[in-house]
Amino acid sequence: MNREWGFTHRSVVDADVDAVWRRVISPAGINDEMRPWLTMSPPRGQEQLSIDTVRLGEPIGRAWLRLGGVVPVDYDHLSIVELEPGRRFREESTMLSMRRWVHERTVSPAPGGGTVVEDRIVLAPRAALVGLGPVLRTAIAAFFRHRHRRLARHFGG
Repeated sequence: MNREWGFTHRSVVDADVDAVWRRVISPAGINDEMRPWLTMSPPRGQEQLSIDTVRLGEPIGRAWLRLGGVVPVDYDHLSIVELEPGRRFREESTMLSMRRWVHERTVSPAPGGGTVVEDRIVLAPRAALVGLGPVLRTAIAAFFRHRHRRLARHFGG
């Protein structure tokens, strides 16, 4: 039984690549995408954290995911392993719920204007959650569609 799976979600945002990049790497932008379902606190001592300023491959710390911005439900041991500033990042982390979490986000010019935002997710749930694979897959894919809608709404889409 394959305990690792993934998906890709792509959308077009009506803004230029630089503006979208600045938004998607900032704590405020990340939290705005996740609301109202979740928020993510920066690791302790990293309150001004921005993906484009971290040391690649080094653990950044534990970022708590809070349901409704209040109740801690999971945490992410963040680590950015690849970065093309202004274009792409790749996070490879572990979570309380996931033994492996890979999130790669790219932004690129859309052919007709705007910016293509693409998220590629690969994950492997912890053993206790493997049986929930179909539910997790559906919920996490829906959550990333939600994030893209929130990002587009920020830029007036």
